[in-house]
Amino acid sequence: MFKVSPTRMELLRLKRRLALARRGHRLLKDKEEQLLTNFYRLVEESRGSREGLDENEASAIPRLVARRQLSYPVSLLLALLRKKLAEFDAGVGDTRLILSRDDVVELIRIFLPEGSNEVKLIDQVDTTLNKIAELGFIRRLRGQNQMIEVRRIIKAFVDAQWLSDFDQRLAEYRAKNTQLQEESDV
Repeated sequence: MFKVSPTRMELLRLKRRLALARRGHRLLKDKEEQLLTNFYRLVEESRGSREGLDENEASAIPRLVARRQLSYPVSLLLALLRKKLAEFDAGVGDTRLILSRDDVVELIRIFLPEGSNEVKLIDQVDTTLNKIAELGFIRRLRGQNQMIEVRRIIKAFVDAQWLSDFDQRLAEYRAKNTQLQEESDV
């Protein structure tokens, strides 16, 4: 710890240093997000170049990132968060989208069966949020565990093509679910 004189000049100097440190930290976070966006873009380009090769050539080239299939709740929440980020960008001038766990629960509630247990729903949302945080698309705010920040890197992963594919699969799921409900009613 360093010695600080209790004067106004020292207070002003410390405030300037704090403001500079905060600005530098914000710039580093923005740079990190931009680097991650570029990385995901490179991964997408490498996937595209692998598709043009036959199986033997494609297996000889190592993958940059392991491909994992996402579960339905994770995919659903990623799509909902991406749409929420697009709405946020269109409206407010702020740079960070901050949501509470309750906001996320309300986003996902309409896609789950009615009458589900509230505690079970919150636990499921927490589990899904933890998985998405592991993937790097959200960040829990320090000291406020109920609040999350949606990171802009989600735009690189959940692009318009991904959203349209997801919407198509969701429509198929709804149609199949409606058909099953009609058959059970008859």
